[in-house]
Amino acid sequence: MTKLQEFTNFLKTVPLAEYRRRYSHIKIVEMDLPKDIQAIELLYTVYWDEKKFLTFDEFYERYLKEKGLAAEQFRIKTTMCKDCFSRGLKARICRTWTGLITQIHAGYAAESVFGEGSVFMSAELDHQGADIRVEYRGHFLNYQVKKTSFAGVKSNRPLPRKGSLEGEAIDIFYEVPTCLSDPKKKDGEYRRPYLRFLEDTRTEAFDNGFVVFTQEAFLPKKQEIDQKLK
Repeated sequence: MTKLQEFTNFLKTVPLAEYRRRYSHIKIVEMDLPKDIQAIELLYTVYWDEKKFLTFDEFYERYLKEKGLAAEQFRIKTTMCKDCFSRGLKARICRTWTGLITQIHAGYAAESVFGEGSVFMSAELDHQGADIRVEYRGHFLNYQVKKTSFAGVKSNRPLPRKGSLEGEAIDIFYEVPTCLSDPKKKDGEYRRPYLRFLEDTRTEAFDNGFVVFTQEAFLPKKQEIDQKLK
């Protein structure tokens, strides 16, 4: 089984609706967090570098072991009550977790296209504007992904990037319709946003609500490079 298949199977087991019910309404810890207690770097370490596919509760347990002391020091500094901070921090990290593991899944999809060892992901690259960085046949590709609302006409304006990474900047815009769980109108016809989603072979939806990228998001660029280097 490939890592893409393994990670896909893992994502399909995540009780996303339960996490939303449990955490989406808790927005207590919304201030800027110091870098040493942010979860992004640890998420890349666990799910990309170590390739350990932990449940959210398992990940949060590791987070507390590695960053719990710094988090407690920050809580004391901000004078927040222990219960409020604990509940708010876990809810905030869960939202970060659900967003970033789908992005990391895209990294595995890209690697399945460009080859093992061709994809780089990290908190530093994320900060520089490359959600997924690919090195393939002498080409550097810096992918950035953005969920959008359908506006009829797609903007040609590139997404902002904080760094100046070598290589080609590639933006992937995709739509996640709000009607995924209720795709039909009263007359039985499918809603237009749902039909657009079905037509976009770059993405697919799992039964639990996750929307992920497929290999089709990366194949065109690989084929373009291969064609040029024939």
